[in-house]
Amino acid sequence: MSKSENKIASYAIIGFGNIGQALARAFARKGLEVSVATTREPESFASAAAAIGPTIIPKKLAEAVRADIIFLAVRFGSHPDVAKALPSWQGKTIIDVTNAYGVPPEELGGQSSSRVVAQAFTGGKLVKGFNHLAAAVLDQDPPGHGGKRVVFLASDDDGAATEISALAENLGFSPIKLGGLSEGGLLVQARGNSWGQLIFKDLIRFN
Repeated sequence: MSKSENKIASYAIIGFGNIGQALARAFARKGLEVSVATTREPESFASAAAAIGPTIIPKKLAEAVRADIIFLAVRFGSHPDVAKALPSWQGKTIIDVTNAYGVPPEELGGQSSSRVVAQAFTGGKLVKGFNHLAAAVLDQDPPGHGGKRVVFLASDDDGAATEISALAENLGFSPIKLGGLSEGGLLVQARGNSWGQLIFKDLIRFN
């Protein structure tokens, strides 16, 4: 997938817990290079990255955020700390994989959790996606039972949604666009202590 006619997009995963490692394995299965980072020094998780595959590159956070497309795979409450890594996220696409489970709705000011995240990443294009699958499911090879595992995507930027839809297909998933963050985003976000309608749905799309 290319960002422009002459430039191949670069990828990073911020957060290397169960979800971050599951995403890294999705890249490794396709032989795609992706940087991985946490707030810790890369040496502390280098062996785990190496065990996944040679295309998984541990980096410092300040280096990883130079990527064009960034998976935000941290706890919801940690997203402001990641956002401080750059003064502007202009030209970057952020995939919000967080779940605001346990966050009182009033703390979100009546907005979808992804809108709150988008406001922290000034200038960036945000796509909600990949968060509705539990880590153990996301970790599996997407094709199964004769079909492909579905990922839901929501964004207020049609171009970004199309871009991440193509990436999802490249990783072996079957993307379904749900519309904007205030509509589709609400279907795949946790509200307080309850999950969104489409969270943890292990759906397979058959051709």
